Amino acid sequence: MSWFKRNKAGIHTATENKKEAPDGMWNKCPNCKKPLLNVEQVENKFVCHYCDYHIRIGSTAYFSILFDNNEYTELFPNLKAGDPLNFIDSKPYKDRLVESQAKTGLNDALRSAVGKLEGQEIVIACMDFSFIGGSMGSVVGEKIARSIDYCIEHKLPFMLISKSGGARMMEAAFSLMQMAKTSAKLALLAQAKLPYVCLLTDPTTGGVTASYAMLGDINIAEPGALIGFAGPRVIKETIKKDLPKGFQTSEFVLEHGFLDFIVDRRQLKEKVATFLKLVK
Repeated sequence: MSWFKRNKAGIHTATENKKEAPDGMWNKCPNCKKPLLNVEQVENKFVCHYCDYHIRIGSTAYFSILFDNNEYTELFPNLKAGDPLNFIDSKPYKDRLVESQAKTGLNDALRSAVGKLEGQEIVIACMDFSFIGGSMGSVVGEKIARSIDYCIEHKLPFMLISKSGGARMMEAAFSLMQMAKTSAKLALLAQAKLPYVCLLTDPTTGGVTASYAMLGDINIAEPGALIGFAGPRVIKETIKKDLPKGFQTSEFVLEHGFLDFIVDRRQLKEKVATFLKLVK
């Protein structure tokens, strides 16, 4: 016999007495589809504790993971993009910028900050995919350039976390110029003998991959990240052949020599700190 027996059928709870879970308390893993409690996600560095899938996060979460006690000073926070070409696609670029700024609370697709990582002072720049697909525009390039100048002036290592769909088409050549600009600045950083750490996350594609994302003294990536120049669909349509399994994942890229190693986000801070101590 069941330990529980309903004696009265048709019990209904009034709407005002029903209990609802607050919004944002639960999330779903994009990979295994299992429910994840938000508090547990934060504790686990936004890695699914069922399948180890690395959930996409932005600069705020990365800064909290890497900087000691989540203490840092943001650099050049007020830079905003202009509209030099008066570009219009489905909507004017000016309107798209205002809409993205209001939606994300960000001024552009990259934030830079200085703080301590396991006691070692460092400048970390991190891209935000939520802002127009993490696209590289003039502000992204300028912030990276100024961050490198700051590192050279204060003799600090530099870390850049890439998460981008590539160059920002609404700025055309102004966007493409950032590839040369950031690469030239990184050459100055190398001349100053200051370490540059690249972390490639999901996704890192286009002109970002073709410039600063692959120029690190050490290039590392998160598991399962999409890394490449053109997307798999474009390549397949161009060469008219099926692509290898796992093509353009970080594991595939590592196997072909473009990465130094893959790091679990939960060990990221420890690994970066160890590298900085080795090259000090």
